[in-house]
Amino acid sequence: MEARYYVKEGDQIHCELCPHRCVIAEGKVGICGVRRHIQGKLVSENYGKITALQVDPIEKKPLAYFHPGSQVFSIGSFGCNLTCPYCQNHSIAHGKPASTDYSPDEMVEAVLRRELDFLAFTYNEPLVGFEYVLDTAKLAKAAGITTVMVTNGYVESEPLTDLLPYIDAWNIDLKGFYPQTYQKLGGRVEPVLRTIERVAKVAHLEITSLLVPGINDDREELKDMFEWIGALDPSIPLHLTRYFPAWRYHEPPTSVEWMREIAHEARQVLERVNLGNVWEVK
Repeated sequence: MEARYYVKEGDQIHCELCPHRCVIAEGKVGICGVRRHIQGKLVSENYGKITALQVDPIEKKPLAYFHPGSQVFSIGSFGCNLTCPYCQNHSIAHGKPASTDYSPDEMVEAVLRRELDFLAFTYNEPLVGFEYVLDTAKLAKAAGITTVMVTNGYVESEPLTDLLPYIDAWNIDLKGFYPQTYQKLGGRVEPVLRTIERVAKVAHLEITSLLVPGINDDREELKDMFEWIGALDPSIPLHLTRYFPAWRYHEPPTSVEWMREIAHEARQVLERVNLGNVWEVK
């Protein structure tokens, strides 16, 4: 499938989907691992390639304040445009596992066949497969299906503008607040903040921050992040979730007691703060 959002200059293609704006030579692929330059065109290699598909409680997305108790048809492909060393879904985000082909029509039919009302794009980074997400979300909306996006928010303005009308609820992963934190993850924080600001104006939004020792556990940074969210809208739900060792990162799991302290600080400026992956914490 030919990709959107690129320009060709000489022998190179400039991808304009995400803030990396990769310059891709013939035969090569962008940072995301799925957008390849083939014979003068940019091709989305993961279009319709589904690597994960299951029915989840909507609270697992996590969305705690959007139709709680609902079941959501959750799908993922492969590829990601960030390189978090602790990636929980690295086998699909940074690999090319086995997949099953589903056209947008077939995916919508699969949701309706199960008599479900919700479809979530999740697991890997959905926005690197933008074309499939947009095509499927349009059909889903036309069929009366409510759409959910679980994303790192690392996307440029034009594609976001095109997608916003077709997504009802978003969970955006805010991985830190300082530039040096996002540098550790292969990106920049400013585009994510812009995405959050725009989504907050038009759709239901919840934010997740995975608290990772040695990555984003600076109290001053977290305080500034909480205050920024509070200034945007103190009612935006924030999920503070517990890290466990994964992929290339092997620090011990986040301290539960420390998470309690951080949640207390967040609640000074935010109205709805939840702790995740910590079942004993109330």
